[in-house]
Amino acid sequence: MTIQPNRPSVGQLQPSLIRQLANGALGRDDVLPLWFGEPDVPTAHFIRDVAKASLDNGNTFYQANAGHPLLRTALKDYMNCLYATDFVEDNIIITTSGMAAVALATQCVVAEGDHIVTHSPTWPNLPSTPQIMGADLTCVPLRPKDGYWHLDIEELLAACTSKTRALLINSPSNPTGWMLNDAEQQHILDFCRAHDIWLIADEVYSRIVYDRPHAPSFADKITDDDKVLIVNSFSKTWAMTGWRLGWLTIPKSMVTTFEMLVEYNFACVFAPIQLAGVVAVNEGESFVQESVARYKVALDFVTDQLEDLPRVSFPKPRAAFYAFFGVDGVDDSFAFAQEILAKTGVGLAPGIAFGTDGEGYLRLCFASDVERLEQAFDRLKPMLT
Repeated sequence: MTIQPNRPSVGQLQPSLIRQLANGALGRDDVLPLWFGEPDVPTAHFIRDVAKASLDNGNTFYQANAGHPLLRTALKDYMNCLYATDFVEDNIIITTSGMAAVALATQCVVAEGDHIVTHSPTWPNLPSTPQIMGADLTCVPLRPKDGYWHLDIEELLAACTSKTRALLINSPSNPTGWMLNDAEQQHILDFCRAHDIWLIADEVYSRIVYDRPHAPSFADKITDDDKVLIVNSFSKTWAMTGWRLGWLTIPKSMVTTFEMLVEYNFACVFAPIQLAGVVAVNEGESFVQESVARYKVALDFVTDQLEDLPRVSFPKPRAAFYAFFGVDGVDDSFAFAQEILAKTGVGLAPGIAFGTDGEGYLRLCFASDVERLEQAFDRLKPMLT
């Protein structure tokens, strides 16, 4: 007998197609893994050293629900420096990853039967989280336009109804690299204010942008009275994917609410990880800038390669570190990714993993050394020509 969970929305969850594909390559030492969204370098030593020292000092006890005071202060200062804002510590809640930040924000905002609007293709965890809560979801498609990805903002807003509780926005976007501009953000914010709709903004890729120091953010457009929750993470910016450290920027009047949500979900984040986050924020700016410069070299290389392939259509990303490209004749991206893996040993993420609007596409993470990307394209070209 197969025992099912009591909540139907949990029973309807689907396994990650990316992990399913990667699991099929276990034991192979010839695979070039470009399927997961993470840099190819370990976390910088100056960050690791702080965590090790904290462990050696016996710093293994419970921490405050809202987060270590040093990290909340560091992030408050970081946000204020980056966006010319005036956040205080009570605007910052420390979480075990950006994913946990999304989950807490959703628990706070979404009830069963609520209507949520987002865009697609998108990171699959983003729409799945409100669906776990029993919400109904509408996805508005991103479309290629003038060589880039584009979202029709009026179409997004028109999808909202009287039952719409929240908009979920991931900008810069995984997997497309699409990015809102300031005017579009202001238009969305004004709409949410006028219709009393929450806005959950996933800005995890805000520092991985190639024509400015940071992506446009809702942070510098909101007041403390706005129903806006901004999700961020250490994973991409500081190459700390496995550390599971993130934060929420919230209205400071909600700090007690989020302290309780933290308490009843994971209680606190491990102290050595939080203290490593402090040094990442305070001393890691040169690392961030060097990483983005390296990704830009990789992006230029990948663009040159993909634009030479006759079967490939490649709307260029404005940010993040993914090439999300279509392949003519492919109507089952998972099967095609499996075939590529079997024949070439290159691991790509199937577009269907990011929603039905991603079918026919593949995602390649180019947060990698160009030498490895050269090897990957030497293997891929026969299958994409």
